[in-house]
Amino acid sequence: MKTSNKVQTAAAGLAVLLALSACGGAASSTPGSESKTNNTTDISEGIQPDAGAVALLPQSFKDKGELTVAMDLHYPPTTFLAEDNQTPIGLNPDVARLIAKKLDLKLKFVDTKFDTIVPGLDGGRFDFTATTMSKTEERLKVLDMIDYFKAGNSVAAVAGNPQNLTVETLCGKNIAVTQGSTGQLKRLPTLSEQTCTSKGQPAINGVTLPNIQDALTQLHSKRIDGILYDTTALGWAEKQQPGSFTILGRVDVGSSDLTAVGLKKGSPLTPAFQKALQAVLETPEYKKSLETWGLDSGAITDAKLN
Repeated sequence: MKTSNKVQTAAAGLAVLLALSACGGAASSTPGSESKTNNTTDISEGIQPDAGAVALLPQSFKDKGELTVAMDLHYPPTTFLAEDNQTPIGLNPDVARLIAKKLDLKLKFVDTKFDTIVPGLDGGRFDFTATTMSKTEERLKVLDMIDYFKAGNSVAAVAGNPQNLTVETLCGKNIAVTQGSTGQLKRLPTLSEQTCTSKGQPAINGVTLPNIQDALTQLHSKRIDGILYDTTALGWAEKQQPGSFTILGRVDVGSSDLTAVGLKKGSPLTPAFQKALQAVLETPEYKKSLETWGLDSGAITDAKLN
């Protein structure tokens, strides 16, 4: 059917917004965005090790000389691939590189689906993650988590918001969340309880999808009413293709807006990491990274553990 083909074509265009690594120039609709998506400069170049952090590093890691970081490399502007489809870029790769330099270690990236990162850390497959992961009670049972950025979630609706939805009027609506996210586990259930079921209204129907691309496709075809997702990523996508959807507002319930580096609970690396990350937060490079990716408002000054 012609209508179906049009929807599929438009949805495919939306799907690349948050997967810019899949296609060079996908963000070219915004002047100047090309330099951001193709910015492969290593922001940690010239950064000197922090003697205090290195002193806390276990000898086994000094001997190995390398850290392994798990990231889901499909979430601009915090974590994605440059146009070469090889180089990790965004705030999270910048922070990971800065931590490694402060510890005088090399860094190896492992592209990992978000909902498998925590089990991978707990199982010892990775040394740490920096992937815009917020602290929850469940995660803190198995991870040491150190703050480095303030993010949060927002709700996006169909372009133009024809249903006149607000964050407070989603009762009975189908709202997409991504598998394993804080939105799925904490924010949407809490929002539903506070604004709907506690007032005798039907619950918000959470539609769990594997990734944001599927969510955008379903939103455009109006199979769902909205998406609950990272504020930073939705803001980035909206700038790349204005009018593709409407951001209704932030959801500030169910979880802290602070995001944290994660390591296995009780990791011998944790003291060195906290010291290194605190040093990172005090560098001009940290602030430069935030500015580069349009995340200035997320800056913090305290690398708080757990």
